[in-house]
Amino acid sequence: MSLLDALKWRYATKKMNGEPVPQHKVDQIIEAAHLAPTSSGLQPFRVIVVTNPALKEKILPIAYGQAQVTAASHVLVFAAWDNYTEERIRGVFSNSNKERGLPDETPSDYEVQLTGNYTTRTSEVNFNHAAKQAYIAFGMAIAEAALLQVDATPMEGFNADQLDALLGLRERGLRSVTILPLGYREENGDWLVNLKKVRTPASEFVIEYN
Repeated sequence: MSLLDALKWRYATKKMNGEPVPQHKVDQIIEAAHLAPTSSGLQPFRVIVVTNPALKEKILPIAYGQAQVTAASHVLVFAAWDNYTEERIRGVFSNSNKERGLPDETPSDYEVQLTGNYTTRTSEVNFNHAAKQAYIAFGMAIAEAALLQVDATPMEGFNADQLDALLGLRERGLRSVTILPLGYREENGDWLVNLKKVRTPASEFVIEYN
């Protein structure tokens, strides 16, 4: 299946059947998020994987009763850094240098410039920037799930403060951004499954300057 075919197949699944997604497929979906491009390669977010049924039950009201949360096999929570700090940026560059076999005695000019730019901004500006990077990975995970014919429901509809408290994210310097339940569609009970996929006409969607 090509990526375009997979994207035509996928939809925001409204009802899941509870069937477990094989771990190797979940691992591939997470790896797609892991390999996503991010600004300066900082990867300023983490992916939290929830499989515990009791914990999913606690997330359910936080996600305004969206039943996919508890019917899903795995619930992925994309959480962004709450701020860029010199320590976090240094950690990313130090790891990169180590993996590439490069010297790491002093920060490069680029790292110094990047750190200076980021750490002078407000934490809210930095969180919003980090959240945008998380969204890139979120899209990659959705696409990989579609290629594997694993259903997924992208969710922004939840109380982020409550989810952060439940998962202890603020203590980790993280704030939740999106949720992605993974599972398999219940075709007999999902009102959306057989409806035609509709998008803005390409003639309106694409604006060309020739």
